Amino acid sequence: MTTPAAGPSIPAERPTSLLGNLVRGALIGTVETVPGVSGGTVALVVGIYHQIIDSAAHVISAIRRLITGPDRAAGMREHLALVHWKVVLPVALGMLIAVFTVAGPMADAMENHPVQMRALFFGMVLASVAVPVRMMLQGLTTERFKAVASGRDPAGVRLRAIHVVAGLGAAVATFLLVSLPPASVEANPFVLVPAAMVAVSALVLPGLSGSFLLLTFGLYEPTLRAVDELDLAYLGVFALGMVLGMVLVVKLLKWLLDHRHTVTLAVLSGVMVGGLRTLWPWQDESRALHAPGEGAGLVALLFLAGFAVVAVLLLVDARMQKRFLREHGQHGPADTGTAGA
Repeated sequence: MTTPAAGPSIPAERPTSLLGNLVRGALIGTVETVPGVSGGTVALVVGIYHQIIDSAAHVISAIRRLITGPDRAAGMREHLALVHWKVVLPVALGMLIAVFTVAGPMADAMENHPVQMRALFFGMVLASVAVPVRMMLQGLTTERFKAVASGRDPAGVRLRAIHVVAGLGAAVATFLLVSLPPASVEANPFVLVPAAMVAVSALVLPGLSGSFLLLTFGLYEPTLRAVDELDLAYLGVFALGMVLGMVLVVKLLKWLLDHRHTVTLAVLSGVMVGGLRTLWPWQDESRALHAPGEGAGLVALLFLAGFAVVAVLLLVDARMQKRFLREHGQHGPADTGTAGA
């Protein structure tokens, strides 16, 4: 009697070091100030994405067990013991150092050279759209592999019209939303908290930049200025939104990625494509778009440079992924729940 082939195994985690994780955190913190490169994408490339996400989920579960029980203290300790502390702590420290170092210069560049910076970010975001698209296709490949291994017909596992419609709908809705003139309201708690809740969700979604979401909301420069000037009132409210986002939004998004993988990534891809309107280099303060003007050559070069930076990151990740799976003897497609990029 022939035993069915096993499904794709979960790859072992890439080994890391304390100094290496500090550097990884600095890289993630640096790119989180750039509205075009996702910290999640960099976490994938440097091999710690899933340790970070799993650790965040366990911390949230620990807090919930402490509040709701049962066995509050024991339940909290049980989840905290599963956190990858040797990864999380140095990464968090590196991120903080990088963010507080880079925020000021990045805000100055955006204020003094808006056309050139938007061109750079436009190229980065456009290349980053490949991340959720690739994850979506990898997920379908993995599901087909599992279907064959379990004796099911893999023909039903494919990209469906509903996925395409969801992606196009998200793109159109986002494009229309960011076409509205920016509201002339000050950054108050009723604006900051929900914006921070949504922005922190980008940590769960490789390809989507938290700074890109803040730029869409019109809060990118104010937030960087608050970091640079240590505006504790602003940062305190923003931190509250991030905590709420981690507890509510991140947990929801993780569930969606686990249970509605394809449609979730299709919507994410659409959001990123529609949001590109925010980064069109030639626009005025009312968000009205204009035809290319003076300095179009430099703008085109910056666009290509931004695109190339992210494309190289993705190529490096793809090569590392193949080598890693080859070294661990995994011949089937990677499980996107663990290796999706």
